[in-house]
Amino acid sequence: MGRKRAQAGKYIHFFIACLTLFILLSCNALKEAKKEEMRLNATSEHLKLSKELIEQGNFDASVKENQKVLSLSPDSPPADEALFNMGLIYAHSKNPKKDYKKSISFFEKLLKEYPKSPFVFHAKIWIGVLQTIEASKQVDIKLEEMKKEMSK
Repeated sequence: MGRKRAQAGKYIHFFIACLTLFILLSCNALKEAKKEEMRLNATSEHLKLSKELIEQGNFDASVKENQKVLSLSPDSPPADEALFNMGLIYAHSKNPKKDYKKSISFFEKLLKEYPKSPFVFHAKIWIGVLQTIEASKQVDIKLEEMKKEMSK
């Protein structure tokens, strides 16, 4: 009789230990899930604010909001959307700090770091358009130089 109780007690202790471990792991998983949810909510708010700022013409503030998204999600979506937005901001016709080369670099970074992103197709189109514009600028510069030399 004494022996059966000892074995039953051993199983009860094992069960309690397993139950305790399960509870601790579940709590940790819930904390991680809550952190992830908070991160996604924060990035979503920054992206939303970024779009509103673009509509208002506040491009610098919009870039900062997208940079916040990149810092909160450096290796995972929605960082791809933030990179795409930054490419659009630097290509925007009303942006006084418009910089096509910078814009292209954000689109290329998107292609490199997030090749399966839904923004890849549009980023490729933007790269092509902006590279064409940059090439035509170079042609215009050469034409102006040739005109100056011919007028001398």
